[in-house]
Amino acid sequence: MPKIQMRDNKQGDSSATRLQRTIENRERAARERRQQAIIGVIVVIIVAAMLAAVGITAYQAAYVQPQKKVEQSAKSNHNLDNIDPSIRPSGVNSKNGILLSKDGYGKQAAGAPTVATYFDPLCPGCGNFNRTVDETLIKMVEAGQINLELHPMSFLDGLSTDHYSTRVSSAIAYIASYDNDPKHLLQFINGIFNEKFQPEEGEGYKPVSNKELIKLAKKSGIPNEIASKAFNRQYLKWQLLVNKYTPDRKELWNVSGSNKGSMTTPTVTINDKLLDMNAINEKKMKVLDALLHCIGLDKKQVGVAGQMPKVSDTSSPIAL
Repeated sequence: MPKIQMRDNKQGDSSATRLQRTIENRERAARERRQQAIIGVIVVIIVAAMLAAVGITAYQAAYVQPQKKVEQSAKSNHNLDNIDPSIRPSGVNSKNGILLSKDGYGKQAAGAPTVATYFDPLCPGCGNFNRTVDETLIKMVEAGQINLELHPMSFLDGLSTDHYSTRVSSAIAYIASYDNDPKHLLQFINGIFNEKFQPEEGEGYKPVSNKELIKLAKKSGIPNEIASKAFNRQYLKWQLLVNKYTPDRKELWNVSGSNKGSMTTPTVTINDKLLDMNAINEKKMKVLDALLHCIGLDKKQVGVAGQMPKVSDTSSPIAL
């Protein structure tokens, strides 16, 4: 009897132990399910927050930031319109550009399209562009085939040690205001972008004296009395406003490429329509060929009087 009683106790203990383990396992499984549910909720919240952040960022990029830039541009333009006339170049037009043609400053050749260029004298890309197209542009201007609108900028001034950009851009505006022959200015611009003259930006910059710039201006045909006074940064306040206003003009923003939605230099427009530099690169075209294509002029016709581009002063440029 005692042995039987002992055996019965062991069986009872074993059953109780199994029951206890079953209960513990169920509780552990329930805890794990609750933890997983909590983790799931947290993950959903985090993902929702990330999606919301992405949505806000996309909205900011697509709507808020561009609108802010447009508003800033309008404000800067208002400031430009109301600037003291004594610090605004008399040679610039309502777009703060320098319009010239075969007939002189501020005059348009009849029926010819207007090509506008935006550049900084220190900009390497502007140098490459001008060295490629300058001579052709000059020939087309002289033949009355295009009007040319120059927009010198100076946002790279800090990448020189002697205010190179503001000195040269201010001089371009000064020359256009006091020298009545546009050919002189075109030759001067051709000179500052000459590969042997244009300085390197940033750490490799080597100072360029006013004396050197005056020499180049005189060599371009600009009278000494004008050249000697052109590089004193007379229009600095006007330039700073232009630097704020121009990059925020939506019509000048890149429409393709990694810099889409912002302005870069050089920028070129034909009758106020953007010449897409990124598309030119993608199509592996030469920029001069693309420009001539878009105005509808054959290379053999460049500089030939009476041979006008297919694009007139009122039509849109031909698509690439």
